[in-house]
Amino acid sequence: MEIVETKLQGALILKPRVFQDSRGYFFESFSQREFDAAVGPVRFVQDNESLSRRGVIRGLHYQRPPYSQAKLVRCVRGAVLDVAVDIRHGSPTFGKSVAVELTEDNHLEFYIAKGFAHGYAVLSDEAVFQYKCDEFYHPEAEAGISIADASLDIDWGISLEEVILSEKDMHHPLLADAPRDFIFQHQDTLRP
Repeated sequence: MEIVETKLQGALILKPRVFQDSRGYFFESFSQREFDAAVGPVRFVQDNESLSRRGVIRGLHYQRPPYSQAKLVRCVRGAVLDVAVDIRHGSPTFGKSVAVELTEDNHLEFYIAKGFAHGYAVLSDEAVFQYKCDEFYHPEAEAGISIADASLDIDWGISLEEVILSEKDMHHPLLADAPRDFIFQHQDTLRP
């Protein structure tokens, strides 16, 4: 596995070794040993999968402390634009985002540490998206940032006319309006 650093500390692109021949391909989508050596020890406790159609944006989500989540995400069918936003107060990149196109063909994975809001836009007709989390889902701790927050400067790769949001995602605040006690402190998220 090759690790590609992004402009945000704690947001990493993982490139697995893919073996292809006339039969198709094979790769290890996750190895705890390799992940720990390359990224650090993270104990994933829950795997999730979603199916979405073109234009769906899910996000920008996070769980408030003490239930914050690190995630390892990938697209197994179709294509998505995956986005992480640094919401760690005190971080030199607070409010900055990074986007990675994850597709069934490029097999890229995206690791997002605690202290980030996360979301993705479906670019293909349909997409199957999988992610591993290091904390269980806690509905009482879920929160989000508006996908339309202009201060984040995110190009979602689809037109606004195509965007499909859940009712809940339509009502997330701008980052500037998010309650400070729900946002992470930079020093609390430096290591996995």
